[in-house]
Amino acid sequence: MCFTLRVRPERLEEYRERHAAVWPEMLRALAATGWTNYSLFLSEDGLLVGYLETADFDAARAAMAATEVNARWQASMAPFFEGTGGANADESFHVLTEVFNLETQLAAADAAAEGAGK
Repeated sequence: MCFTLRVRPERLEEYRERHAAVWPEMLRALAATGWTNYSLFLSEDGLLVGYLETADFDAARAAMAATEVNARWQASMAPFFEGTGGANADESFHVLTEVFNLETQLAAADAAAEGAGK
């Protein structure tokens, strides 16, 4: 799963600082609700790209939304974001559609080559 958000340019440094030391209880909640291999990438113009792996994104997001620590984290982070219309950042993700996956295409190519060799 990949998503984007926009961080206010004047808050970039503080945003980086906050994410250098995320609350341990927030980290544990993310892991417990199925957010794995979760990373955030931030460009100098404020574009934030998030990537995570999960079996069911809607279920993982709903489970996280049900935690008390997420409510506190979202409230503390709300001033950092543009274009959310007042919604929490985790409710404002612009989800991107995957158009290429190396492993999927390699497996398909390998299967086709194996089939052609028979």
